[in-house]
Amino acid sequence: MHDIRMIRDNPAAFDAALSRRGLDAMSSSILEIDAARRAKIAAAEEAQAAANKAAKEVGAAKGRGDEDEFQRLRALVADKKAEIAQLNDEAKAEDQRLTALLAEIPNLPYDDVPDGADEADNVEVRKWGEPARINNAKEHFEIPACVDGLDFATAGKTSGSRFVFQRGAVARVHRAIAQFMLDVHTEENGLEEVNCPVLVRDDAMYGTDKLPKFGDDSYQTTNGWWLIPTSEVTLTYSVANDVLDEAQLPRRMTAHTLCFRSEAGSAGRDTAGMLRQHQFEKVEMVTICHPDHSDDEQKRMLRCAEDILERLDIPYRTVILCTGDMGFGARRTYDIEAWLPGQNAYREISSVSTTGDFQARRMNARFKPADGGKPQFVHTLNGSGLAVGRALIAVLENGQQENGSVTLPTALHPYLRGKTTISATGDLI
Repeated sequence: MHDIRMIRDNPAAFDAALSRRGLDAMSSSILEIDAARRAKIAAAEEAQAAANKAAKEVGAAKGRGDEDEFQRLRALVADKKAEIAQLNDEAKAEDQRLTALLAEIPNLPYDDVPDGADEADNVEVRKWGEPARINNAKEHFEIPACVDGLDFATAGKTSGSRFVFQRGAVARVHRAIAQFMLDVHTEENGLEEVNCPVLVRDDAMYGTDKLPKFGDDSYQTTNGWWLIPTSEVTLTYSVANDVLDEAQLPRRMTAHTLCFRSEAGSAGRDTAGMLRQHQFEKVEMVTICHPDHSDDEQKRMLRCAEDILERLDIPYRTVILCTGDMGFGARRTYDIEAWLPGQNAYREISSVSTTGDFQARRMNARFKPADGGKPQFVHTLNGSGLAVGRALIAVLENGQQENGSVTLPTALHPYLRGKTTISATGDLI
């Protein structure tokens, strides 16, 4: 949610930032509604003052026996009460219009975010690792070691497209990857592990900017709960309506959860394999912090995610997203793209975003400054640390051997009781 005072004070800057997002100027429409709302509030206050003055004079008129003045003042008080009620209703309606309009407007990009129309305009920040030269590299679902472990046919029978049954060694490696990520984040990166709900209310989706804009991209139960698209929703909204002490910041959390996305806008894209699923797992990172520290926190979170890939020996590149490719709630986003030999391409495996106070305003999350000043909005950040299924794809494809087996990263060996390989026949050995 945007700060209406900022728009009043800097309408040209607000419109200029929207234009970087490819949007038309909106400040005049916003301020027109805001002016109407404020005018109604001012008129209601004037009417209330007049009603209060008349109410005080009623007794005096009665006391001096001025029946005509007494009746006039009584009627005036009654009229003012009705006027005040109407003005308050009208002000409330304008406020709802303003809130609805602001809720549909994306966050404003930071100055250092590159301008651009789409992913082609993203800017590479760094690259790590040398992509392995694999003769006749296969995609994950084609590797002999994985064919039986990725059962799309059974998933299609039970659930439809974009689902998978993981079996045997593949399922075991998937579990090991998630456990490895959690251990690194909690034991080395200082994140608090959270086991959180995957069903949330409207307020949680709205507060984390998933509603009203992206309702079609998520699933809702018949009794109104939403299945989370990421545990960013649950973890971030955990501080909604709170006023934290500054000493409690930063609050760094991580969770391994199921995630659900309808992929409404992805028809025909990545239909083979498990790169884009309706149900998947992620290890998410969320930070709630002081506004002065959010830039450093984003860099910290980015390194936490990159380090996971480095430990798994997965080549990757990090890009900063341009204004046209950045998510609705973000002010700055870095994507980490893992190298997938089967596609001969880098594919996104993590996004690390800072939203500034955009989400905090929507969910009224604040902190009390240590110096005793009035409460301020926190800053919120989120990032994949990492998408478990995509990490599995990267591990399988980068570890594939010409004999059909898959050599597994050393970092996973302790989680597999010393096993190092998925054989060409699908056994963990």
